[in-house]
Formats: sequence, structure tokens, C-alpha cells
Amino acid sequence: MSLITVQLGQCGNQIGFEVFDVLCSDVHSAQGLCSKRENEAYQEIGKERFFTEEKNGVPVARAVLVDMEPKVISQTLSKAAQSGKWRYGSHSHFCQKEGSGNNWAYGYSVHGPKHEESILNLIQKEVEKCDRLGGFFTVMSMAGGTGSGLGAFTTQNIRDAYPNSFIMNHVIWPYGTGEVIVQNYNSVLTLSHLYRSSDALLVHENDAIHKICARLMNIKQISFRDVNQVIAHQLGSVFQPTSSSEGSPQCRRNPLGSFKDPALYTSWLQPDAAFCEWRTPRAFNKYEKSATLVSNSQFLLKPLDTIVGRAWNMFASKAYVHQYTKFGMEEEDFLDSFTVLEQVVASYSNL
Repeated sequence: MSLITVQLGQCGNQIGFEVFDVLCSDVHSAQGLCSKRENEAYQEIGKERFFTEEKNGVPVARAVLVDMEPKVISQTLSKAAQSGKWRYGSHSHFCQKEGSGNNWAYGYSVHGPKHEESILNLIQKEVEKCDRLGGFFTVMSMAGGTGSGLGAFTTQNIRDAYPNSFIMNHVIWPYGTGEVIVQNYNSVLTLSHLYRSSDALLVHENDAIHKICARLMNIKQISFRDVNQVIAHQLGSVFQPTSSSEGSPQCRRNPLGSFKDPALYTSWLQPDAAFCEWRTPRAFNKYEKSATLVSNSQFLLKPLDTIVGRAWNMFASKAYVHQYTKFGMEEEDFLDSFTVLEQVVASYSNL
């Protein structure tokens, strides 16, 4: 089944490129530890899920690129084409010449309604290329204006247009020290809206990835591309095709080792139903042995509580609120978002 990726904003497009580059490299890397038939099945599943293929044999990413400024999209399209391994579709991107100024309200209330039809048309064209649509995967940041505001708006539109399709939002959690002065507002508004319209939120914290680059990879001068490549590698392993000996997709529910411990799970969820294991004999990107864990846990409870608290302190003093209300937001919209996330914090605290 095919997955359509929607890359939103500067961060979303830069990470999206790295993800497709990892996926393409993995599909064409040495097979390792599996038979020729298993490797061919693996490659076929990987290509169908993320790429279409033109007559010249160059894979084309199943993706829509969206940004309100042209620079990053132009660079992303160029890098993909220059790789010679894969490329984006010629008409799969949408950009303007005016950004969102790191303002969630501008992305959501101005750019969203104004460009809704154009963006949905691009998404529909990608859907029509799929024999079997598996769902949507959006990539976006929470700190800025386009990825967060327009990203939340676009996710709602996808939900309305494809109510039965699975939607997973990948969001980049901003650095705790601050990238944008209103990043806490933008993050609270983004998370509360995605919570209503998305089936799953997959989160990467910039601070955590930065530590991986510094401590595990020993990178002295860490760039955004270093961070993005680590994120892309992890996402690639999450999306790695799994197969049985017959080459068909397979999911196994076999808790291993300490994952059998009932203390790991909430009381109303049985461990056998709580932990799913996917396996494949195929090496991932030259790593013959690798493991990836995706968990729905209390791990984000502290950073979520922190970001909500900081945003509330700003809101209580009316700091920068006028920058949002002038684009159609009401103070009640902030209060609704705080309420949603405070309920999330309370629910996860009681697990």
C-alpha cells in the first residue's frame, strides 16, 4: 500500500528530502542475510510504498512539497534531481513568495484558506496515482509559522477529504532554549489541532537528536543537516518493509524479554496486545542488525507540560497575543488549545 508524504515548511521539506534519500538508498543497498526472492519482495514493497517509477526507471517520490517561500523547495527539488537516484514529481510542489513570519495564526488563518484548493488538488493527484492508498504522512515543525499553522490546517483538510485514511503527523519538537520567541504558542496551537485530526503523532525532539549527534556520533560542529539525517535514518527504519519467508508483509505479536513485564503497560492493556514486533531478514541501510522502538508512553509528558506552562505564562501576561488576534484568532482559541493539552497531560499522567 502506498503512503503519500506531505512536506510542509522549511523543516518539513528538508527532513522529507533526507527521508526519501534514506529510503531510496535502502531499497538499492546490498541485500544481506536474505534470499534473492526475499530481497526482491522487499524492494518491490519499498518502491510501491514511497515511489512511482517513470519509463526511464528513475523513482519519483510520492510526495507533495508545500512552503510559502520558494528557496527551500527549489533547493530540495534540485538536490533530489542531482542525486540521480530519485526525484520529486515535476508538478508536485506549491510555494509562494511570502512566508508566515513564524506566526501560527498567519499560516493557519491566512495561507491555509487562501491556498486550500491548490494544495488539496496536488494531494488528490498523488492519491490518484496509487493503486492502494495506505494513508498520509506529514512532516512539519512546531516552532515556525508555515509548517505548524499551515500544517495543522492542511491536516484537517486531509481528514475531511479522506475521512477513512490513516494520517500520521511527524512533528519536530523545538529546542528548549528557543528558536523562535513565540515557539511555545505555535507548539501548543499545533499540537492541540493535530490531536483532533491526526491518527498518530510521531515526535522527534531537537534536543535529543542533538545529543545523539554530539555524544554518539562525535560530531563537533553540528549542523541542521546532521540533525535531519539522524531523524531521517530513524524514520527510514520505522518504515522499513517487513516480510515473511513467502515475501508477504507480516506483523508478529511476540513480546520479547523485558517487554513481557506488565508493569510497562497501563492496567487496562494486556502486554500481548500492547507490544507488536516486526521482523525482516533484510539488512537496513547496510546495518545487518538493527532495532527501532516506537512507543506511546509518558516520555513526552515533561516536555509537553513544560511547553504548555511556558505558553500559559506568556498568555497570562498577554505577551504577543495581538500578533495572533490580528489574523482572526480569538483569545478563546488559545484557551481551547490549553484545555485540550492539559487533558492530554492529565491522561498520560494517570497511565
